[in-house]
Amino acid sequence: MKYESQQIAYAYFLTAMILFIVQVTGGLLAGWIYIAPNTLSEILPFNVVRMLHTNSLIVWLLVGFFGAAYFIIPEEAEREIHSTQLAYLQLAILILGTAGVVVTYVFDLFNGNFLLGKQGREFLEQPLWVKLGIIVAALIFLYNITMTVLQGRKTAITNVLLIGMWGIALLFLFALYNPDNLSLDKMYWWYVVHLWVEGVWELVMASILAYLMLKLTGVDREIVEKWLYVIVATALFTGILGTGHHYYWIGTPGYWQWIGSIFSSLEIIPFFLMMVFSFVMVWKGRRDHPNKAALLWSLGSTTLAFFGAGVWGFMHTLHGVNYYSHGTQITAAHGHLAFFGAYVALNLAIFTYAFPILKNRDPYNQVLNMASFWLLAGGMTFMTFVLTFAGTIQTHLQRVMGEYFMDVQDQLALFYYMRFGAGVAVVLGAILFVYAILVPRRELIETGDEAKMSPAE
Repeated sequence: MKYESQQIAYAYFLTAMILFIVQVTGGLLAGWIYIAPNTLSEILPFNVVRMLHTNSLIVWLLVGFFGAAYFIIPEEAEREIHSTQLAYLQLAILILGTAGVVVTYVFDLFNGNFLLGKQGREFLEQPLWVKLGIIVAALIFLYNITMTVLQGRKTAITNVLLIGMWGIALLFLFALYNPDNLSLDKMYWWYVVHLWVEGVWELVMASILAYLMLKLTGVDREIVEKWLYVIVATALFTGILGTGHHYYWIGTPGYWQWIGSIFSSLEIIPFFLMMVFSFVMVWKGRRDHPNKAALLWSLGSTTLAFFGAGVWGFMHTLHGVNYYSHGTQITAAHGHLAFFGAYVALNLAIFTYAFPILKNRDPYNQVLNMASFWLLAGGMTFMTFVLTFAGTIQTHLQRVMGEYFMDVQDQLALFYYMRFGAGVAVVLGAILFVYAILVPRRELIETGDEAKMSPAE
């Protein structure tokens, strides 16, 4: 490890992995409730389980992004992080807010209270005090990394990462605006939800991926940076107006159907470029890097992101198709594989690369780590296909034939059982990943050689 302040990332990555286990476990419980709807209905209703599942996803991914920034920026800027104390303060605020959210959701505290109670906006249910805490944490983070970059070397990776992180913080401010008009509310709500995951998060993904390719393949920085700028340009060009595919049916003018259809159809391009970029860099580099697991996660991330966010998103983004498929299990299929490929797998890739360096040892338990990749990727892919078939049947029976929603749900039971089986594989893969990352090989413990080993960067 070149810079002492990179150790900040260790605390962030540990926190993210704990929340990752919570998130997939919550998803598994939600999947079982689809099969047995009365499970824990008095203690932990489905709406609370779903809030925990989706909110923990967003929080652990963001914590992973913050940790990645604290790991990458010192090396790219060639200087220590501006303030390690502020970085740990930021993490403490995020942990406090997360704990407050969980307690508020589970015990249904302060219901209806403007400041302390949960808010009824999907993905943005956090109480107002938590939202304000998130903004404070974001300001601390932005000050910390911006000062580090300004006082150090500027690279394309740090520039794009900074733009993405500033975008995340600024767009979150729309979470504070909750107009009474439902159509207006949804318009600004998508400013956060869409422009995060299909806008500025893609910039963060591209910069982390570029860093990994630089380290794992040994390709010249100039080549990596040219690819990075092209990917960023296409992500912003398509993602901003691609927001229109959420405006089809919320009461906005009809021209959004055409704007949304055209630009969201083009959103497949940046994900295709990222996939091509990663494979071309590996082919050009031909470097025999010892951390094979990190390379597998990086290539797997771009491939699954292309199919999940790109192909599956394209399948139902045109307004003529979306008219029938909107809000069905097809949407769930797209969402699961898109998030897993684009952001979950990428975070796990940077964890896999960084942990041996942070722990000062060569990559270890790589076989288990790669096994966790195939469990997680295989489980999520199978889940996506199952939900796609379920959504296709649901669309026909419910939206074309006009059958009642609950009658259709009964006919999808077999698919929900299969989805639950896929969820079991995902949870096992997540546990195996954490074990492979944190627990050194037995032979290292027995021989006492662990401290003597130095990471290959």
